[in-house]
Amino acid sequence: MSKEQTKPSESLVQDLLAERRQLKVAVERLKLELADAQAGGSGTDARAREVAEMKDEIERLRYQLASARAEATLLREKRDELQAGIERALDQLAAEDEK
Repeated sequence: MSKEQTKPSESLVQDLLAERRQLKVAVERLKLELADAQAGGSGTDARAREVAEMKDEIERLRYQLASARAEATLLREKRDELQAGIERALDQLAAEDEK
């Protein structure tokens, strides 16, 4: 039963780690593009707009990641509460059986 309960949280953790890696790659790409745009000088309005859009997207993804982490924490807490309740119920049943 314990292994079954950890599977969803492990999957969620793996998803969060993958998303974190993607964000890091996106940040590095933006840094490179920003450096290119700054070195390019004038005529980079479209490029600057694209960089701004990418920054907005990164902020959105960071917010989404933070939300997912908070949800994962809540799910872990809920799982732990349910597991503790099940253990208490089993202990009570065992105590009643002993009587």
